[in-house]
Amino acid sequence: MADPIRVLVTGAAGQIAYSLLYSIAKGDVFGKDQPIILVLLDIPPMLPVLDGVVMELQDCALPLLREVIPTDKVEVGFKDLDAAILVGSMPRKEGMERKDLLKANVAIFKTQGAALEKYAKKTVRVLVVGNPANTNCLIASKSAPSIPKENFSCLTRLDHNRARSQVAMRCGVPADAVKNVIIWGNHSSTQYPDVHHAMVNVHGKEVKAYDAVKDDSWLKGDFISTVQLRGAAVIKARKLSSAMSAAKAISDHMRDWWFGTLDGEFMSMGVYAGGNSYGIPEDLIYSFPVHIKNKSWNIHDGLPVNDFSRAKMDATAAELVEERDTALSFLSQ
Repeated sequence: MADPIRVLVTGAAGQIAYSLLYSIAKGDVFGKDQPIILVLLDIPPMLPVLDGVVMELQDCALPLLREVIPTDKVEVGFKDLDAAILVGSMPRKEGMERKDLLKANVAIFKTQGAALEKYAKKTVRVLVVGNPANTNCLIASKSAPSIPKENFSCLTRLDHNRARSQVAMRCGVPADAVKNVIIWGNHSSTQYPDVHHAMVNVHGKEVKAYDAVKDDSWLKGDFISTVQLRGAAVIKARKLSSAMSAAKAISDHMRDWWFGTLDGEFMSMGVYAGGNSYGIPEDLIYSFPVHIKNKSWNIHDGLPVNDFSRAKMDATAAELVEERDTALSFLSQ
């Protein structure tokens, strides 16, 4: 059997982690023959809760789980990591302006990026989940200059899964009958869920999503706003943010990063925009369609972009440029 890999989850006493840790520990993410050392990082007031999570993981009696390390210290949490899933962040509180949220998170992700730089393996794969995820990811990457930019990504797979599911339900097919939806841009309400290149398997035949749905006004209207605002809708209904679906998306994202995407399919990931062919400003973490092989992603180039898509792709890029510039002003303070 392989040597254990070290996987860090931050915000490990929170509800997303509670839905995520079992999937990682039982082999759904990194493979059924891959032993795991789980490192669980949270802030000091959450350590008693973390102890309960550790007990539960032990009580699952999972054969792949070799060790669980709860900690509030970055030098313990970030040591020798193979994968880091950064879930913990400062949530937006009532009355808080976005710039205040950015300022708080710049401090967190500057610290975590510096800890990755100092303690983690240079081959570590880093997934940022905590919002604002794209900009937090950029700050972490800038704070860990010796780790390749390609090793950082942020989660837009939840939005991707939401878009896929909406199309599947509309067509009356299973979710896996829909492929190649795209989330462009920011994990925010400006994101652009795009199905111009998506295919739907209807009765064994692949057809374009627009032909399968047969409702252009829905695809250009309610479909987009439903995906953009889905997180807020879940909070309104549950009085809590998306946890089960976020954990599933994290698992999907990391499993694809580890094992690759299927031939002819691409997935959505927030990645460094350098060298992209879509005219997106380069110094951003922006969600693109990617395909993955040997733990390396590549942006899927060459897709035609119509005027409708162009306007939406540029609008979400503009929001990310503004976020980045605000965050960098805090980073330099």
